[in-house]
Amino acid sequence: MAQVADYIVGRVREWGVHRVYGYPGDGINGLLGAFDRAEGDPQFVQSRHEEMAAFMACGHAKFTGEVGCCVATSGPGAIHLLNGLYDAKLDHQPVVAIVGQQKRLSQGTHYQQEVHLETLFADVSEFVQMCMHPGQVRHVIDRAFKTALTTRGVATIVVPVDLQEEEAQPSPPKTHGAVYSSVGWSQPRVLPNQDELRRAAEVLNEGGKVAMLVGQGAAHAEAEVIETAELLGAGVAKALLGREVLADDLPFVTGPIGLLGSQPSDDMVMNCDTLFMIGTSFPYAEWLPDEGTARGVEIDIDGRMIGIRYPMDAHVVGDAKETLKQLIPMLAHKEDRSWRERIEENVRTWNRIMADRASQHFEHQINPQAVAQQLSPLLPDDAILTADSGSATNWWARHLKLRDGMRASLSGTLATMGPGVPYAIAAKFAYPDHPVIAFAGDGAFQMNGMNEMITVHRYAEQLGGSPPLIFCVFNNQDLNQVTWEQRAMGGDPKFMGSQAIPDVPYARYAELIGLRGIYCDEIGKVDEAWRQALASDRPVVLEFKVDQEIPPIPPHIKKEQGKKAVKAGIKDPEKVGMAVRGFRQKLADFYENLPGRDRS
Repeated sequence: MAQVADYIVGRVREWGVHRVYGYPGDGINGLLGAFDRAEGDPQFVQSRHEEMAAFMACGHAKFTGEVGCCVATSGPGAIHLLNGLYDAKLDHQPVVAIVGQQKRLSQGTHYQQEVHLETLFADVSEFVQMCMHPGQVRHVIDRAFKTALTTRGVATIVVPVDLQEEEAQPSPPKTHGAVYSSVGWSQPRVLPNQDELRRAAEVLNEGGKVAMLVGQGAAHAEAEVIETAELLGAGVAKALLGREVLADDLPFVTGPIGLLGSQPSDDMVMNCDTLFMIGTSFPYAEWLPDEGTARGVEIDIDGRMIGIRYPMDAHVVGDAKETLKQLIPMLAHKEDRSWRERIEENVRTWNRIMADRASQHFEHQINPQAVAQQLSPLLPDDAILTADSGSATNWWARHLKLRDGMRASLSGTLATMGPGVPYAIAAKFAYPDHPVIAFAGDGAFQMNGMNEMITVHRYAEQLGGSPPLIFCVFNNQDLNQVTWEQRAMGGDPKFMGSQAIPDVPYARYAELIGLRGIYCDEIGKVDEAWRQALASDRPVVLEFKVDQEIPPIPPHIKKEQGKKAVKAGIKDPEKVGMAVRGFRQKLADFYENLPGRDRS
């Protein structure tokens, strides 16, 4: 007799899911038995924590374009999923969560681990439904997947433990109230309104200094974005979720934008007369033109998100690729290329500044910028890169140059700590023939990344071998990004009670559990450490002992932030190191811009 749990597992497999991330508990006992009987298809991947399972599901969705799937038990297990699911929600990734619940008989009795899961998941989910009858299960699963794919969001299915063990009803009884659904979904063509498209072309053709900003919504429109930029003589900045849209070796690509951004992006956006946003919801107004100084055109597939970041003159709702294909014939080739020449010169200058900054070392400590700078030319062509949230993200964004064919992602909108490691694990499961490299600060690695090394060890046959899976840990014994934010935004000195974290031997820990550990605390050995890691035939924890006082300098420093940083520095326990390093880092900018410097 097939149980409801077996039907759920089989239906999920019909939807193309062959790997489910989760953690066991008695609220999903029936499902665990069904996974066992499924004999590995779908495979149940046991993470160390439900939050990490949800991050893995989100990472799978980001790197494959498929629905990510995670499973958790009732009560506390379900609660643990939320942070990872919010990451998927805010970054618009299709994820289906299947969670257990106490028996139907005990609902509403204040029973152990009884949590009202429909309410709990209501905000994070585009669709949430508890199954109450075997005949209901089919259409709940089908609707969950259709909703996740259509909305690019989270759908949650709640299954009481007693229902899991009832006899399955693949076909509901043919009675009033029964519905019949099917497996299947297709990507729609979302085409633009022609009048709005003509308005967009008019604005772009009239602009003399066009700045383009692309996000993950432009991911499949690389050729069209390049052709548009060439016609308009524009440069292209990339939101962090749009890192892989264009290669960084294109001369007009200005790199990241915002607090973690580049000077060329900042100069372009702040001095443009026309802002052209494609597939991005970049939210930070302080890094966009002042209202009224630039006209605006935006393309977004979601009408709810159109024109909500900057006042636009043309609001084009449509798929980025399809829309650009129709827009390009309407665009005139700009003969004056002075704006493009300025952008490209700024990019060349910035690249030299980044190299100069990365080459600076203090008191024999490793400059964290050098860790990323020296990896960049060593990256294999098919590398997949992930990042956690923290100061290491600055170096990941600015110093790693993506080439065509590379993939990269991080927690963009939620910007939560924790996903760098599980994203990498999910990417390696999905693409075992690709090298996968995660950047994580020691704070994020201590928070939950270290535990997932046990997961890596457990699945070493799938995750090991060559090319490698590498976890790069920046060990500076500081919650560094928050430390700098305290100084620049709060005007407070570093508070050791909250910011200092223990020095943990990460590389030795990796060796202890059967992975490879590489430790580097010498400036001259960074390159060799990367080469060893990239040549490894088993997963690697690559630990760099880095300088915590290298400031993540923004493209331009706001007056108020500058005043607060000075105020904080007067009382900061690391004020001397801060001053020396900050001065030397900015000196690289000054030296690069000296008149007459040989830039050959």
